[in-house]
Amino acid sequence: MLRVAVVGSGPSGVYAAQTLVQQREVPGVRVDVLDRLPAPYGLVRYGVAPDHEKIKSLQGNLRGVLEDERIRFLGNVEVGGERLPTGRLLELYHAVVYCVGAARDRLLGIPGEELAGVHSATAFVNWYSAHPDAETEDFRLAGVRSAVVIGAGNVAVDVTRILARGEAELLPTDMPQPALGALAGSGVRTVRMVARRGPSQGKFTTKELRELGTLPGVAVGVDPAELALDPAYAGQGAALPAVNRRNVEVLRGWAQDPPEDPSGGPDRRIELRFFLRPAELLSDGSGQVRAVRFERTVPADDGRGGVTGTGTYEEIEAQLVLRSVGYKGAALPGLPFDAGRGTVPHAAGRVLRDGRASVGEYVAGWIKRGPTGVIGTNRPCAKETASSLLQDAAALAARDLPADPLPALRAAGLRPVEWPGWLAIEQAEAALGSSLGRRSVKIPDWPTLLHAAEPPTGD
Repeated sequence: MLRVAVVGSGPSGVYAAQTLVQQREVPGVRVDVLDRLPAPYGLVRYGVAPDHEKIKSLQGNLRGVLEDERIRFLGNVEVGGERLPTGRLLELYHAVVYCVGAARDRLLGIPGEELAGVHSATAFVNWYSAHPDAETEDFRLAGVRSAVVIGAGNVAVDVTRILARGEAELLPTDMPQPALGALAGSGVRTVRMVARRGPSQGKFTTKELRELGTLPGVAVGVDPAELALDPAYAGQGAALPAVNRRNVEVLRGWAQDPPEDPSGGPDRRIELRFFLRPAELLSDGSGQVRAVRFERTVPADDGRGGVTGTGTYEEIEAQLVLRSVGYKGAALPGLPFDAGRGTVPHAAGRVLRDGRASVGEYVAGWIKRGPTGVIGTNRPCAKETASSLLQDAAALAARDLPADPLPALRAAGLRPVEWPGWLAIEQAEAALGSSLGRRSVKIPDWPTLLHAAEPPTGD
């Protein structure tokens, strides 16, 4: 029997586990899916916006895989620390597949990032998604009139949309009660999503973009003067990739004919701005951000979609600034790491140490390829890694292992949350929602999650 640990229970980890147990070439594969959090599903639970229920429903598919009798979920297990170093994990399993994602977000690298009111979009997403690591985040929105979101990807669109939504649209979601209360009492009236490049370089999908034009009580504004194309595409818009072309068409349509407010009377506004590069975050004198200073840019004729600064600046008011300019992988102690790429060096998923494949160590997902693609991109990525592992199976299975790694994990001081514990968390969240007159509401803090996962003790 081949015993494999998959570290990470998001899509890449679950798809890797599914491929390993469903293939027929190597019979008897058993997989433990380990996660640092007591809840499974990774970014599907903690990254997909709460108002995107269709995408969140993917949890049902991931659930079906994790309920397979050949797969065991072990949450609340942190790999790479003193209790469970990577080397020890290889003593308990024939192979380990690391699917740990990209844990860090990029900084703007400009003066003023330390000001109060300046956050990463990731921190904001974690807060409204009830990620237990975000329990100390403080998003005071009552005094915020104007928010600026710096970035042009789907995460930037998500946080822009959540800031502009009203309480009635967020109430049916599983958003934690503290975040719902803060957003319901928000003073935000204008949200500006600002990109340093032009509309043809936007990384958002057209579906996400169009959704901004359907929000009740929200007007959308686009300045036609900021819709120039990259010189490579100017005059031949059909040469744009399909998604980018559709994005430009939507933006041009809004510039000419702003979308009608479905509620009949907007009280909030979204502005989509382009060709503005952040130069400095300005303080109000008390350590709180009051505005962002942007430099106007123009398309550079470099064939790469770059921009050039013009030396002309514009200040945009903001009491809240969210940066959404990309992610980068974080090193996991005990694994080799390419700091420039933010990934673990690999060949077809096999971890490379000094250029040679490390026996029994594999990667999949963002830590393998970088923060690119959509949820579905993880399936072929995980399949490639699983195929490499299965090719090595005969040599891997030759090692003797303990009968079951679970006692060793507990002996190391870990308290794994198994599948019944996760089901208990689900029940507790359903009960919390019922007590608040809502549907299931996510628990946002570590102590309550772990308490909910504990089996009841008898008298």
